[in-house]
Amino acid sequence: MKAYPLKFEPIFKQRIWGGQKLHDILGKDLPAGEKIGESWELTDLPVDKSVIINGELKGLTLNAAIRKFPKEITGDANFKLPFPLLIKFIDAEDILSVQVHPDEETCKRMGKGEPKTECWYIVEAAPGAFIYKGVKKGVTKDEFAKAIKKGNVEELLQKVYVKAGECHYLPAGTVHSLGAGLIIAEIQMPSDTTYRVYDFNRLDDKGNPRPLHIEEAMESIHFESPEELPAATTGRLVDSKYFKVDKGQAARESELLLAAGKMKAIIITGGSGRIKSAGRKSEEFKAGDCLLIPADYEGTMVFVKKTEYLTVMI
Repeated sequence: MKAYPLKFEPIFKQRIWGGQKLHDILGKDLPAGEKIGESWELTDLPVDKSVIINGELKGLTLNAAIRKFPKEITGDANFKLPFPLLIKFIDAEDILSVQVHPDEETCKRMGKGEPKTECWYIVEAAPGAFIYKGVKKGVTKDEFAKAIKKGNVEELLQKVYVKAGECHYLPAGTVHSLGAGLIIAEIQMPSDTTYRVYDFNRLDDKGNPRPLHIEEAMESIHFESPEELPAATTGRLVDSKYFKVDKGQAARESELLLAAGKMKAIIITGGSGRIKSAGRKSEEFKAGDCLLIPADYEGTMVFVKKTEYLTVMI
């Protein structure tokens, strides 16, 4: 295999709180009239697997391509699957439920679920947009349980007003919610385990409340004094044992060398351009794209428009 940048077919997810802004802002070819909350760009979960749409590996899943060419793509001939990242774009037209993802210790203790640490990069934010990120300092498990019964959970959460260009890190065990009016890029561990603890008394399209997972959520939430996790806006945004995220910005008609040696995912959050290398057709990119750059690949990013992008490494 001669390595080249891999592009994937997005997997769209209907959500009660979604809309059509992933089309309006990022150019996603969404099904008309449906509330699309998520576009999964890179995934290797048991049910949802990203499929390559360009080059010699077109039609293969990410999983199958790595099994066929592990060293060329990942840099490790003994790379352990499944792929350890899930990358998506999210359109929160309405507020999401208050939820939590368990950490590794909680999954072992409960005997179920998959751990999930994640981060949110704010691509676009309406005026006054906010997120909930962790419980307020001093809130106890008993107080939180009483708030669930009273229906005032949000009063015990840290409300953080956000703006485009910020990255918020959410370690597993952090109770959280995305507010309305946000487009984000989410980078996370490869897990779809989510425990809803509160849903603002919302009803689904059939008039029924969505299921909650209060027992599991209460086991998963970290109630000790929360670590201060201010938003990052430049350079290295996240530096965890699960993934590392760097923010890049490039002027129009500039170039960036992509050196071989490490596999990386590149998420384009604004702008456009192409990736070129000797002897290969250039691969175009634009806002909303997510490309996987194999470890064996060496080329150059050429920026046609002023561009903002995230580089993700494991």
